[in-house]
Amino acid sequence: MTDTGSPISSRNSTDVSVEPPGHTRKEDLLLRTLPYLVVLALTIAGVAFTSVTHTPLVRYWELLAIATAILCVTTGWPDHDQKGRFELLWKQASHWVAIIIAMRIVLLPDIQTMYTGPATGYTLLLLLALGTFLAGLNISFQLCVLGVAMVIAVPAMLWLKQTALLAFLIIAAIVGIGVAFWRR
Repeated sequence: MTDTGSPISSRNSTDVSVEPPGHTRKEDLLLRTLPYLVVLALTIAGVAFTSVTHTPLVRYWELLAIATAILCVTTGWPDHDQKGRFELLWKQASHWVAIIIAMRIVLLPDIQTMYTGPATGYTLLLLLALGTFLAGLNISFQLCVLGVAMVIAVPAMLWLKQTALLAFLIIAAIVGIGVAFWRR
């Protein structure tokens, strides 16, 4: 049989994939990364609050550890079969219980005498970040990146706090000089 010159053949018409209207790859990427961004935003908010108030957010970090554990399980869930999912659940539960126990050890009264409020908060965050990174080694690269971003949040916030004070002083000096010359 010869081709009749028709631009669309029945064989080629089924090979075309059409994305649903209103759904782009950027939106899909945003939806996939949204849980990681939310955890990172909550981490940064906790660090900022700890930096400003100089008090540790004990329950906050523990709840964030539980939320991160749930994120780890939901991230790894599609990649496992029934037996693998059970293994994923008990390994992640054990992993995160160990992280929360380490957090609770940091909060023991004898240990707290050696820490300031912000140092306690930063230590709890460091444990959470370490737990996230280590969980990511077994589950997904995105969790590893989230753990690294959480670790970077502490020195970044401290640097930002110092830089903000320096920037404020520089801006105040410039405004003061500007006002002094403006009156002349």
